[in-house]
Amino acid sequence: MQHNDARTGLQLRSRVMRTGELELSLTEVPTPVPAAHEVLVRIEAAPINPSDLGLLLALADMSQASQQGTKQRPTVTARVPDAALKAMAARFDVSMPVGNEGAGVVVEAGSSAAAQALLGKTVAALGGAMYSQYRCVTPEQCLVLPAGATPIDGASSFVNPLTALGMVETMRREGHSALVHTAAASNLGQMLNRICLKDKIALVNIVRNRTQVDLLRSIGAAHVCDSSLPTFMQDLTEALAATGATIAFDAIGGGKLAGQILSCMETALNRKATQYSRYGSPVHKQVYVYGGLGQGPTELNRNFGMAWGVGGWLVTPFLQKIGPAATEKLKERVAAELKTTFASHYAGVVSLFEALDLKCIAAYSKAATGHKYLINPNKDVGGAR
Repeated sequence: MQHNDARTGLQLRSRVMRTGELELSLTEVPTPVPAAHEVLVRIEAAPINPSDLGLLLALADMSQASQQGTKQRPTVTARVPDAALKAMAARFDVSMPVGNEGAGVVVEAGSSAAAQALLGKTVAALGGAMYSQYRCVTPEQCLVLPAGATPIDGASSFVNPLTALGMVETMRREGHSALVHTAAASNLGQMLNRICLKDKIALVNIVRNRTQVDLLRSIGAAHVCDSSLPTFMQDLTEALAATGATIAFDAIGGGKLAGQILSCMETALNRKATQYSRYGSPVHKQVYVYGGLGQGPTELNRNFGMAWGVGGWLVTPFLQKIGPAATEKLKERVAAELKTTFASHYAGVVSLFEALDLKCIAAYSKAATGHKYLINPNKDVGGAR
């Protein structure tokens, strides 16, 4: 194979310097030889998820970024706001690889039976550093894609699908019967809608404009609330009363939305109350913040009784909590419904070099519906260098 000649490949790196400068660069790294229980994947598609952007761009002001270097070794620098730097001391001056998940072809395998079984297979993989030409992972970190599926089909097989399935599973395990999701027109939100429609689970979607309402309606969503409307609180209360949803997953985090959801849950529950309680409804209401699209503080106006909770939720701790067997069942469902329930759509595919082009950065860094991009680390590169 071509990469055996050189045993190096390119990798996208992000570094925050203690001076407050962000530096993005391409680094030539050794292509690892798989250990007995590892496989080497030639990465051909890796999504740029919001969680990836957080590590990659470090909240830097990319509107003022500058590009240096050469066509083959470009670098980009930008300024990280002082307020954001306080939380980044642990990564100062550390060149960090990026990319939570990706997909490609297994080009080498270790001696174990599980590794050998993957040789030549097209797989999705989870494990970080996926914006690399080659990535060594264990079979447990892989998902074999169904026949006919391409790396692009399987690029987003882990983060969004397992997050959406994890939300539904959390709802069930905590005794709720319906759920609420914010930023609901995203790829993840559309995926969650398809899961809930298939599993006959009531879902309340919160979006921020009419275009997103129409998008979700077009794929069968029954309850969609536009937070930009003056009737939002009333609309949300009606949707909650109709569905009985008492758990929410909030991608925004900052601002008033989490508190508004709890308030409307309380109002909806009190419609069915048979007697007054100064402590509010005894039914527990829960909001899990799983994203940070809103950078400000989370504001809670305490008008929703005493039976409530606000906490953080991430898919990796959730999977660790439910264990390998339950996680494997979720992965099997993703593989079985890869091109239906868990299909993802992208605005474009960029190379590692293009990922450091300022115009491309402006496109893929938009936190907007329909602007999700893929990186193909082997596009325009050929073999490893």
